Amino acid sequence: MKRQAEARIPSLYGNFTMMAYAKDAAEKMPHIAMVAEGFDPATPVPVRIHSECMTGDVFGSRRCDCGEQLDASLRIAAEKGGVVIYLRQEGRGIGLINKLKAYNLQDTGLNTAEANTHLGFDVDARQYECAVFIPQDLGITQVELITNNPEKVAALQHSPITVVNRIPVIIAPHADNKDYLQAKQELMGHLLGL
Repeated sequence: MKRQAEARIPSLYGNFTMMAYAKDAAEKMPHIAMVAEGFDPATPVPVRIHSECMTGDVFGSRRCDCGEQLDASLRIAAEKGGVVIYLRQEGRGIGLINKLKAYNLQDTGLNTAEANTHLGFDVDARQYECAVFIPQDLGITQVELITNNPEKVAALQHSPITVVNRIPVIIAPHADNKDYLQAKQELMGHLLGL
């Protein structure tokens, strides 16, 4: 994998440089790094590793907290010269079609973990090798990781990158995502303080 292209992206949150990472330039769904203005890899960099969630990130679904976490992370990155890494691994790595099937199973009473395993997948099939490669490509050696997920902390702790701090990104639960967030905390160890 390597950086294939980049361009300036003025956004609602501030000015970023979007960088596309893939094995080759023909890749239509590259991983993305949104690098904020003021980025300085010589200091600990606020970094969010965000896995794609089309329903939440693009369409504002309230079944999860993903879109709200992405918004909060882009704000933090813009304010502090940080980076948001956007990994193309929809639905915890099972893809959009299977994610929609999992949603239907959740509507029958299964939690998010049970729905994925019922479909024959791991509870969480995401991989974080790209999330280690991209900061290294950017010259980052120390991060303040913007996450509630201990798996992401562990992924970086087992790499040349030092996690000097964790920045929680807690989104208040509401009726549509309360059970989902509870399952993430109880079954996957997410640090949500519910």
